[in-house]
Amino acid sequence: MDATVTLADQLREDTHGPVVLVNTFVVPPEDADALLNAWSRDAAIMKRQPGFISTQLHRGTAGSGTFLNYAVWQSAAHFREAFANPEFRAQLGAYPDSATATPHLFRRVEVPGICVA
Repeated sequence: MDATVTLADQLREDTHGPVVLVNTFVVPPEDADALLNAWSRDAAIMKRQPGFISTQLHRGTAGSGTFLNYAVWQSAAHFREAFANPEFRAQLGAYPDSATATPHLFRRVEVPGICVA
């Protein structure tokens, strides 16, 4: 999502506090069911990991093959440990070859009068 900051860069960060993983997946519409099956299996693994708070998958409308996953973790360190889990890593091969993923970690930002961090 940010060409100047990779997920690997973000996984090295050791600051504390919640982070949000936003991950977009793009597949041809005919591979959407395979993506959903793979995502469901890896989400079940992540849900069992320490520091996991929640996740939600969204799909673009009108038959779009674009999906957006929004997951909340207690910290970047928790997500890093979960991402390195061998069971999760092995599951990544279940995604369709046509799938592209673009993961990125975020922190909430306070904007006075609009939202709190």
